[in-house]
Amino acid sequence: MSAIPQNVLANQKASLDNMLAIQGAMFGGFEKLVDLNLKVMKATMDEVAQKSQQAIQVKDAQEAVAFVSGLVQPNAEKATAYGKHVYDIVAGVQTDITRLTEEQIAQGREQMTETIDQLAKNAPTGSEGAVALMKSSLATANSAYESMAKAARQAADAAESNITAATNATIKAATDAADAASKTAAAATRARRPGA
Repeated sequence: MSAIPQNVLANQKASLDNMLAIQGAMFGGFEKLVDLNLKVMKATMDEVAQKSQQAIQVKDAQEAVAFVSGLVQPNAEKATAYGKHVYDIVAGVQTDITRLTEEQIAQGREQMTETIDQLAKNAPTGSEGAVALMKSSLATANSAYESMAKAARQAADAAESNITAATNATIKAATDAADAASKTAAAATRARRPGA
């Protein structure tokens, strides 16, 4: 019976630890999403109760228009904030998984380099060309991976920048719409007053 080399056992343990870390990151993200949704649901129910009480107290059209226009901006801001929170959670999980995956890939590269070095030590005379070809192929693969990883990070940074810009534009549009609705309601109220 042959013993399993210690480096193989260590590599398998490291791979298992990495897989468990990825599962932990995914579960942690899921847990954060559930927590966020529970908080949003509770806040929404509390707000609905409060706004329902306010709606019951509306006495005329002027108050109704003011009440409705007052709902637009906060709801748009809340929806935008919710989307941002979800994005932040997902981006955090993605960052963790990317980091863990990169660690796993680095470990795999290191193992491959060690294996090639081990083969080079035990290779018969005259096989230096084959060993050099394997080392060159590994270097080329590593370079290609680094280029793709860099491009992926740049794309992720650009996407995050675009999402931030879109979020800010949405909040501004909601604020402008609420302001316009308030001004329209105020103008309509002034026009209806006797003697205005």
